[in-house]
Amino acid sequence: MDIAPTAPVNGGREGSLPHPLPFAQNADWGGVFRRRDDRPEAGTAVLPIFAKIAIFTAMSTMNISLPETLRRFVDEQVADRGYGTSSEYMRELIRNDQDRQHLRGLLLAGASSPPAAPADHAWFASLRQRARKAG
Repeated sequence: MDIAPTAPVNGGREGSLPHPLPFAQNADWGGVFRRRDDRPEAGTAVLPIFAKIAIFTAMSTMNISLPETLRRFVDEQVADRGYGTSSEYMRELIRNDQDRQHLRGLLLAGASSPPAAPADHAWFASLRQRARKAG
């Protein structure tokens, strides 16, 4: 599905909510998301895909044991960085580690691949030319 931002949620402009939710009063969200081929009906907003996924994702429970110093550190991070719970903080740490491992795998795959053509002036000129033709 093609997703595009609409106008910001304020002033009754296209795509804005005529009656913003209480937590959004005086907020400029920078736009709500909708399908390119649809206009949201008055008073409705389509959530971005990531919000829909979060709503329907089943959660399981995992208990961890931490020394008191680490538990205090986690509690400080939750309070200082605006997390709602320590679980949110831990989920972000895990996602960051997943991203790091994925990037490492890509870098290792690139390092072990055969050499490619040099990225010199001629290569960039060719790239610009192909981009102009495609665009």
